[in-house]
Amino acid sequence: MLTKEQIETAADRLYQAETSRKQIPALTLDYPDMTMEDAYAIQKAWVDRKVAEGRKVMGYKIGLTSRAMQMSSNIDEPDYGVLLDDMLFEDGATIKASDFLDPRIEVELAFVLKKPLFGSTVTIFDVINATDYVIPSLELIAARCLRTDPETGYTRKVYDTISDNAANAGIVLGGRPIRPTDIDLRWAGCMLYLNGQIEETGLAGGVLGNPLKGITWVCKRFAPHNVGLEPGQVILSGSFTRPVPVKAGDTVHADFGSLGGVTLNFE
Repeated sequence: MLTKEQIETAADRLYQAETSRKQIPALTLDYPDMTMEDAYAIQKAWVDRKVAEGRKVMGYKIGLTSRAMQMSSNIDEPDYGVLLDDMLFEDGATIKASDFLDPRIEVELAFVLKKPLFGSTVTIFDVINATDYVIPSLELIAARCLRTDPETGYTRKVYDTISDNAANAGIVLGGRPIRPTDIDLRWAGCMLYLNGQIEETGLAGGVLGNPLKGITWVCKRFAPHNVGLEPGQVILSGSFTRPVPVKAGDTVHADFGSLGGVTLNFE
């Protein structure tokens, strides 16, 4: 286990990487024995610093929900990160690519809650009852830690990503909100376009077999810490496409068919 001082130092390094827009080497290079608990402690220390500066928690994201992504990360469970209010961008917005380190886009369904969710026995039916609406979304991810160290070739580990607030950087909500029982969410699909060309397609069932399960997972993960999900929070249930790199001049459009579309432009 890392010491409190080591956790604070690691969180400060991530904070400085984001503010200076300069990636840092993977934390696991300095802390090769880092555990998952250490990684989440670093994430919390960094998020707490942002909250102390005036940012507000607006929800959570769930990552590594597909089997393929878990295998590539050598992990057998999803991870989570915290969504802050300054991460929310309007549908169709234009933002600076240079504000983000190694920016990439993922496609997800977002759940907006109307009732609290808490406990280790939360079911998909509890999630349905607690959800105000489900809406298409884009997630913008960024890497404050280098994915691959240019000098050594060292590849970051899943603990680096968790420490890095699960690579959270932005969220865009758009399209048509629906009740979670309006359609079979497993079969909600999307075509992701980059500059008018299809880059990715996917089905929401790629998220643990059902995106509703992503919400139950995070509830069960939080329960031992006496933390629950609150009304009004936005929960990203997990991507069902690979991350697509973006740069200045790019336009990303996610076509969710009958659920509408979501667009983000980069300058």
